[in-house]
Amino acid sequence: MENQHASQVMAEGSCSNGDMINVQNTSLEASGNQEVPVKSRNKKEVADKVPYCKLFSLADSVDVVLMVVGTVTAVASGICVPLLAVVLGETINSFGKTLDRKEIVHEVSKVSLKFVYLALGSGVTSFFQVTCWTITGERQAARMRSLYLRSLLMQDIAFFDKETSTGEIIERISRDTIIIQDAMGEKVGKFIQLSASFFGGFVIAFIKGWLLSLVMLSSIPPLVLTAFAMTILMAKLASHGQAAYSAAATVVEQTLSAIRTVASFTGEMQAIAEYDKSLNKAYKSGVQEGLAAGLGSGVFMFVFYCCYGLAIWVGAKMILEKHYSGGDVLNVTLAILTGSFSIGQASPCLSAFALGQAAAFRMFQIMNRKPLISPSILDGLKLDNMAGTIELKDVYFSYPARVHERILSEFSLFIKSGTTAALVGRSGSGKSTVLSLIERFYDPQAGEVLLDGINIKDFQLKWIRSKIGLVSQEPILFASSIRENIAYGKDNASLEEIQAAAQHANAAKFIEKLPQGLDTMVGLHGIQMSGGQKQRIAIARAILKDPRILLLDEATSALDAESERIVQEALDAIMVNRTTVIVAHRLSTVKNADKIAVIHQGKIVEEGLHTELLNNPGGVYFELVRLQQLSKESDEHIVDNQDGSGIKTDSGRHSSQSISSLRSISRCSSGLSNSSHHSFSISTGLPTVVNMVDMVVGESQESASMPSKMDHQVPLYRLAYVNKQEIPELLLGSLAAVVTGAILPIFGVVLSGAIKTFYEPAYELQKKSRFWALMLIVLGGSSLLATPLKTYFFAVAGCKLIRRIRLKCFERIIHMDISWFDRQENSSGRISSRLAIDATCVRSLVGESLSSLVQNSATAFAGLAIGFGASWQLSLIVIVMLPLIGLHGYMNMKSLSGFSADAKKLYEDSTQVASDAVGSIRTVASFSAEDKVIQLFKKKCKRPMTLGIKQGLYSGVGYGLSMFFLYSAYATIFYFGARLIKAGNITFGEVFQVFYGLSLAAVSISTSGALSPDTSKGRSGAASIFALLDQKSPIDSSETSGITLYNVKGEILFQHVSFKYPSRPDVPIFEDLCLAIESCKFVVQTLALVGESGSGKSTVISLLQRFYDPNSGEITLDGVEIRRLNLRWLRQQMGLVSQEPVLFNGTIRANIAYGKEDSAREADIISAAEIANAHKFISSLQQGYDTQVGERGIQLSGGQKQRVAIARAIVRSPKILLLDEATSALDAESEKVVQDALDQAIVGKTTIMVAHRLSTIKCADLIAVIQNGVIKEKGNHESLISMKEGIYASLVEQYACASSM
Repeated sequence: MENQHASQVMAEGSCSNGDMINVQNTSLEASGNQEVPVKSRNKKEVADKVPYCKLFSLADSVDVVLMVVGTVTAVASGICVPLLAVVLGETINSFGKTLDRKEIVHEVSKVSLKFVYLALGSGVTSFFQVTCWTITGERQAARMRSLYLRSLLMQDIAFFDKETSTGEIIERISRDTIIIQDAMGEKVGKFIQLSASFFGGFVIAFIKGWLLSLVMLSSIPPLVLTAFAMTILMAKLASHGQAAYSAAATVVEQTLSAIRTVASFTGEMQAIAEYDKSLNKAYKSGVQEGLAAGLGSGVFMFVFYCCYGLAIWVGAKMILEKHYSGGDVLNVTLAILTGSFSIGQASPCLSAFALGQAAAFRMFQIMNRKPLISPSILDGLKLDNMAGTIELKDVYFSYPARVHERILSEFSLFIKSGTTAALVGRSGSGKSTVLSLIERFYDPQAGEVLLDGINIKDFQLKWIRSKIGLVSQEPILFASSIRENIAYGKDNASLEEIQAAAQHANAAKFIEKLPQGLDTMVGLHGIQMSGGQKQRIAIARAILKDPRILLLDEATSALDAESERIVQEALDAIMVNRTTVIVAHRLSTVKNADKIAVIHQGKIVEEGLHTELLNNPGGVYFELVRLQQLSKESDEHIVDNQDGSGIKTDSGRHSSQSISSLRSISRCSSGLSNSSHHSFSISTGLPTVVNMVDMVVGESQESASMPSKMDHQVPLYRLAYVNKQEIPELLLGSLAAVVTGAILPIFGVVLSGAIKTFYEPAYELQKKSRFWALMLIVLGGSSLLATPLKTYFFAVAGCKLIRRIRLKCFERIIHMDISWFDRQENSSGRISSRLAIDATCVRSLVGESLSSLVQNSATAFAGLAIGFGASWQLSLIVIVMLPLIGLHGYMNMKSLSGFSADAKKLYEDSTQVASDAVGSIRTVASFSAEDKVIQLFKKKCKRPMTLGIKQGLYSGVGYGLSMFFLYSAYATIFYFGARLIKAGNITFGEVFQVFYGLSLAAVSISTSGALSPDTSKGRSGAASIFALLDQKSPIDSSETSGITLYNVKGEILFQHVSFKYPSRPDVPIFEDLCLAIESCKFVVQTLALVGESGSGKSTVISLLQRFYDPNSGEITLDGVEIRRLNLRWLRQQMGLVSQEPVLFNGTIRANIAYGKEDSAREADIISAAEIANAHKFISSLQQGYDTQVGERGIQLSGGQKQRVAIARAIVRSPKILLLDEATSALDAESEKVVQDALDQAIVGKTTIMVAHRLSTIKCADLIAVIQNGVIKEKGNHESLISMKEGIYASLVEQYACASSM
């Protein structure tokens, strides 16, 4: 704070204390706000930084003008501070030297006029200083955000595989850019202002009294050293806290982005334990940080008071021996201490600069990184007419993240223009890798990839990718509308083109059924769409692109038979005259290809037409066909013999157990109904308990979203209750704060006494000056003791609170029902951000804000008592001026902390755009959508930048006016003080006693006012937190109540179930659904669900796991309504293998062990992997079970991920097995082995399987056909196939036709 006179210096003393604490607060808050996933950084990276001038390398001509004007006015504003010391010295002399009371008003009036001139100059320069630097900081930071994202999107895919993660990108683009903005915005102007005050102060001091100035120079080293030492220590401790919070953030992001997997495997407690472990580390760092801040602040204040003591003692000698005046002594003292204190105040600025340089290092490193594969490289060939010939010659390739594991070796393949080539082989053999090389996601380590005989490296990357269309195995959709997702295929696509693409991809039908049609939001990662719907949108996107080369990586794997046939016909149509490369596990999909290449262990072992390859009985392809044919013969036989009399018992799929199970059920049942009524069941002959309850729970499904802004305020007693465990620490901290606060008004009394002494006779001056000097040393010692105690106790209380709140919030969030996470506002990134921001706001409210409130209240009360004790008349006048003095204090506190708006929150939407793009970088790269993403990002940044510029203008006006009002208030107070002296109502000493006492009170009150936004944020954050904690999830996995069954038989009954997803209440999924899975004595049943994509098959599994509750009807397990069962126990009885398996960013071992809560043994893990046919490929990896799977399992192939997921379910030993397309991503050989393993695994278990491949489910004991939300047909395979006009029979017919194509 600028200390324009003695009271201001004292105020500065106060604020210095507060500022040092504010440094602590800022550090803690910064560390608190770290809750965004990041990778831990090595020490070298933390230490690296860019030259400071490089931060401004993106400035344009407007920014240069703003910076020049801001610099000039900052220098002028800074010089006003030591000039104030000159005017104040003249004021003191006019009071002390004027013996005639009649003349005093005239003398003081002349000096007061100088205050007015200074007020005008300081007000104008302060306005331009703040406005110019705030605006240019906002402009340059916005430019840096866009360029950083552009640089990221222009990197090669290998960069994202091994050097960064989506969480780290979010961290840098949301937090680091704000840190950089802080380093080149208004803090630059503040630093220049403080530097000008420093140099100006010394110039004036030496002019007024060089000898005393030399003596006072001894005060600078300890002040500066203390400030810098504390800054370095604080930065080091803050980095420890940031690392801990980063680890916690990783847990949050990883858990919430896979919340369905976490809920299904009851992994909530494991996630909470990991989160708590990280928070404990952060707590220890926070307490150490608080203690360090207190010690640094205490030492600083001790040195500060001792410097004043030295000035008074030496100043008295100068008056006696060198004929200095009292005004000269105070002038020199104020100028020196103001200058040195300006350097102390510059430490937050220097800290911000250092943090900005460090944050910019990694950003500029990426911005300056020149990848060999980048769409930004515009050089390269562009052919007028591309034929589409593809050739891979002697290619050797290993993924950059696993350089020691060879994927392709001596790989050569030629694909003629306009022909279709199919790549087949086991999962992990390298089929998808070939497509990645053709897309030029990677370059081979050796060999060449040629297009039309030209090395792919010679083409312009953006152009070549515009000629290639990719539909991948796991389609990636952006968190936007269906229309916008399809439009990624072509720039400026018209509505008619988008609709036509959707029609060709067989997506138009389901889109039209949605209330918002093409404008329906697909959710984060497309979560609101079924697997088949997502795949069809992805196909429409590729069709819209109209590519020359088409790459289909399991493009129809998620579709039902009918949709697959229609989409395949659409694909066949667009494949005409296009070079097409197909990767598929279903050989029926590729048998019509012009060339089939069989890949085994990274090499092509066979090549030719389907018929040619079948002529080699010992070949790999022949074996693959044989394996698949075994599963189809049964279907074909049944189609030919629809009376159902013949069942092939030698099928590779049909285990003896399955047959015996079917026979047992047949013996128990009185007959299977073949009607198309909505309900059906199989009689077990056993009594069942059925509780028919028509309970509408639609209202409970309306889960509240993550609170962001709360209109209501939380009662203070509830906040206190949260902190009740820390009452001892809070009381001790408050006591220390009272002592610290009382020191300042006492300092005012001492200083006013010393000023009066300067004008007393020599013997009095010599005697009293020593006394006042010793008193100042005593005050310094008291501050040295009280300040560390205050900050330590409040740090303990605050850090305990933030740990408790974060943990409670995370516990509440992780136990929320799944519909809560379906909402866009509850995305993992936003929840992580709110967790950090809200908890930190509350921590400041009952921590630092409470500390400052107690301290400033003590200062205010003591100041008022001292002021009114000296003169009530002048005190009343000063009180009238207090709002003006307080305004300055408030604005100055804001200038130290920064005027910028809450940029992190404002930029949330743009951060989500960046997160989506980086998380889906392969899709963005494939469709050359980098520019589209960047334009959307800029659009989202525009409003926050505009608000930031407005904030700069408003702040400049406010700060300029505050400076004007402050100096004007001084002039008024001294003028009226002179009139009261003239009237004989007050003495010279009492004028300054009132002035100091009440000025300090005003500054303390204004300091508390400056904290009011934090207080408001704290209460708003508390309201948000309490609203979250008060929410009662309708499906709460933390509930310990509920029934647990001793022996689970596995009888499942859906009775008259109606259901709509809460996020889409206008779209009914089920209407009066009835479904039964019953056991017969000791035999359990396998249910298969079939139907079109989006018909609700996977929803059955979600309802059974209680991810949602039905709107009406009930679901029972062994006759007990599942809502009466303990939810955690219920989910523990089930093992889920989903269509798109989610793996966590860890080792393969950890992912498999996740299935068993009580930590699976090594033998259990290996056994589960062997059953899932995963052990062989895991053992072949260099690090075996310790191999990192990468973010969302990206380092594994689709089949490998699926097998790890199956192993995770098997290790659980569930009573009920839920298979949602469990083998969809496997090749024929792996599918057979895994299916046999699943046949063994389902023995003694109730099994529900969802599949589009009829061969997968024909052996099920019961098959249910779902259409339009109801069961249309039911029965076993034989009974359903006998219904000639039935839906199932039609599906089998379509499947058989597709198989023979």
